[in-house]
Amino acid sequence: MNLRYFYWYFKKEIPLDFCNKIIKHGKSRQIVQARTGDFRKQEDLSEKELLDLKKTRDSYVSFFSEQWIYDALLPLISKANINAGWNFEIDWTEPTQFTEYGLNQHYDWHCDSWDQPYDEPENSSKHNKIRKISAILSLNDSSQYEGGDLEFFFHHRHPDLPQKRVVCQEIKEPGSLIVFPSHLWHHVKPIVKGERYSLVLWCCGKSFK
Repeated sequence: MNLRYFYWYFKKEIPLDFCNKIIKHGKSRQIVQARTGDFRKQEDLSEKELLDLKKTRDSYVSFFSEQWIYDALLPLISKANINAGWNFEIDWTEPTQFTEYGLNQHYDWHCDSWDQPYDEPENSSKHNKIRKISAILSLNDSSQYEGGDLEFFFHHRHPDLPQKRVVCQEIKEPGSLIVFPSHLWHHVKPIVKGERYSLVLWCCGKSFK
């Protein structure tokens, strides 16, 4: 899929007190080890499975679906979808993911979309949907941590073009939101000092036709 814009961002669009409210709310929820497609409880993973997981993804997360968060962020995501020219059909958003990265924690290269739509007939809102748009809200200032850069790999650019790997500098300040197609490869580099907090959303729709 050729894209004119690989991502769209809103710099310092969300007030700081709103970001702090999310951090407080996220920390008040049950924090669990982040996983990659394995939804078993952490205590059900073997020691080897847990160690292997941390090589790929090492962070702590909590999930919630508060309407006040959707009300603030979904209009911006819809605006990005139009302004970037993607015009993806989306009709459902997954629970938001509060993420905490501490010292040496990271998330290796990955894309957010699955190779198949969700197969959950008991959940009509989710069934047969795929992730089409991802969004990351930066919750704390980069002066509070070092490392933790969000980097994209534009693997479908022409191989002779420069800058196939691009560090996203635009969301280093709290309240900044970056929106991008869920099939883009990206990673979060290891934290070398402090803690980085973010909120992730995935907007879904029926498979591309």
